[in-house]
Amino acid sequence: MLPYFEQPVWQIGPLSIHAFGIAVAVAVWFGLTIAQQRFAHLGLDPQVGQRLGGWMLVGGILGAHLFSVLLYFPHKLRDDPWLILRIWEDISSFGGILGGLAAALIFFAKRARDEDRRSKLAYLDAIAFVFPAALAIGRFGCALAHDHPGTVTTFPLALSLRTDAALGYLDGVYRAAGLALPPGARTMGFHDLGLYEFLFLSLVVVPLFVRWSRRRRPAGFYLVAFAALYLPVRFGFDMLRVADVRYVGLTPAQWVAALIMAALPFVALRHRNLRFAISGAVILAAGWACAGGGP
Repeated sequence: MLPYFEQPVWQIGPLSIHAFGIAVAVAVWFGLTIAQQRFAHLGLDPQVGQRLGGWMLVGGILGAHLFSVLLYFPHKLRDDPWLILRIWEDISSFGGILGGLAAALIFFAKRARDEDRRSKLAYLDAIAFVFPAALAIGRFGCALAHDHPGTVTTFPLALSLRTDAALGYLDGVYRAAGLALPPGARTMGFHDLGLYEFLFLSLVVVPLFVRWSRRRRPAGFYLVAFAALYLPVRFGFDMLRVADVRYVGLTPAQWVAALIMAALPFVALRHRNLRFAISGAVILAAGWACAGGGP
């Protein structure tokens, strides 16, 4: 198993700089910068793309916070209503994705009405092409912070619980969920879901996108490909969480993933040119499921 380490923190006067914050900042910078290059490569207007990216960034920040506090931590909101305004606390990647897409729809309706439907889809697809790499950088920050801990396991890529720091950390996670660590936990490890997602994105999704980019793809291809590749795996990873809030047995992220996955066959039926993205991703997802559904 992998050794546990504490998140790097740098102290600059009264300011604490966490590795997670640096990773998120780099992810945002990388995503916006490479998206601009992608717009130019596809012959799209970089200025429209830049404005779209700004709108999606703001929408993503708001969506990440609102999705988290309203669906994952409603008890916190009841105890502290002002939490709704502290957008830097309690964020969710799924909320960020949904918020970004909502902001894009508003942008196209209010600020880019002259763009036709195909052009709008092309702008979104350019961002979707870059998004997995940016998300991977963000998930690297999650891996450094261990902020998505899962259950105890003997999986080889788990983080070892042999040290007092690791055992104390996971014991706190279990206690917060009203649970106790199983006997012999020190000889085991725990799933670091941020690490797993970073590995999946950087070793599977990003290389596939780079390979597919060697040929011109129809607008919407990478949007659909990302959904078809990422959502089944993310759905499975959420099964490994210690005690996230669940609605009828599923986490909020799993419900969103399930609804979008259910819509993909209808997308394939209506858009022949996107079937390659969906079918290829389904084959990969089926292989992942046959391997046991993850760690």
